[in-house]
Amino acid sequence: MNDDIACPGCDLIVNVSALQHGHNASCPRCGHFLTRMRNNSFDRIIAFALAGLIFLALSLFYPFLSFSSSGLESIMTLPQTPGTLWHYGMPEIALVVSAFIIVIPAIVLVMILSLCVPLRQRRHTSLLAPLARGIFTLQAWAMVEVFIIGVIVALTKIAAMATVVIGFSFWAYAIFAVCFIVSVANLDRYQCWQLIEALGVKS
Repeated sequence: MNDDIACPGCDLIVNVSALQHGHNASCPRCGHFLTRMRNNSFDRIIAFALAGLIFLALSLFYPFLSFSSSGLESIMTLPQTPGTLWHYGMPEIALVVSAFIIVIPAIVLVMILSLCVPLRQRRHTSLLAPLARGIFTLQAWAMVEVFIIGVIVALTKIAAMATVVIGFSFWAYAIFAVCFIVSVANLDRYQCWQLIEALGVKS
């Protein structure tokens, strides 16, 4: 296999053949992160991706937040976030929001499982390359962390006007966000393509 990697920042070719478990490689010219060598990383990725899907499913069926003020109470669930936008005549924004915080993250996690399980078993299939390409393209469009940060910022403002109770769905989505970020962060692009290439040569 070729142990040279082109820096995405400045196109410098860097040889990473000497990397051992736990070592990181960065571009010596621009400092751009290149790869992090980890053994058994697919076990960790599969565990976090599976946990993320479970917590995302739980977050869809329980109250997300409840508000009460002057004797009036309102309970909001996660699917109601884009649903409210749709109700107020903003279907395009509703579709974008649902895609960024629910649909795309769920698709990315399913694709990660579909990719990492055969890679862990060192089993080549014709879907490995399209799955890897799809994951590395779609992950930039998943905005779970942006949504959680936005909700927390909004809560600090709403708390001054109403009593806010954080529901089970909020915590489930927060854990899902952590699982999603960890699973995506551990999927090293260079090592993933190296293994796909090696399995393709053997098959």
